[in-house]
Amino acid sequence: MSQYTSHQGAVHVGGIQYQFNRDLKWAVGHKGGEVFVVKAGTPFDVSVPWCLRWLISPHDHRYHKAAALHDEMLKQGWSRATAAAEFFNALKADGVTGIELWAMFLGVVVVTVR
Repeated sequence: MSQYTSHQGAVHVGGIQYQFNRDLKWAVGHKGGEVFVVKAGTPFDVSVPWCLRWLISPHDHRYHKAAALHDEMLKQGWSRATAAAEFFNALKADGVTGIELWAMFLGVVVVTVR
């Protein structure tokens, strides 16, 4: 299963924008798989529609690493399916479960497919 190779918190830039002070490393796939890096200082956002913010706050730290990972994977040309799958795995790695997990995953799938 995918996993973080390092953990650190995000810095709030403003609105729903964040960035990390250190590189974020994520091991893709099985043990020994490719390590994907989001470089320190790379801005990302946690886009949550206003109508869902009562359930899912874009400021919940559990979503930040997954959002950064997903945004950067798309920027670097990874497939939408792979980026969405790794987003899902990253959320799980940070303890997101149940309706939050599935709402965020479906949001990413619907938004990136249109």
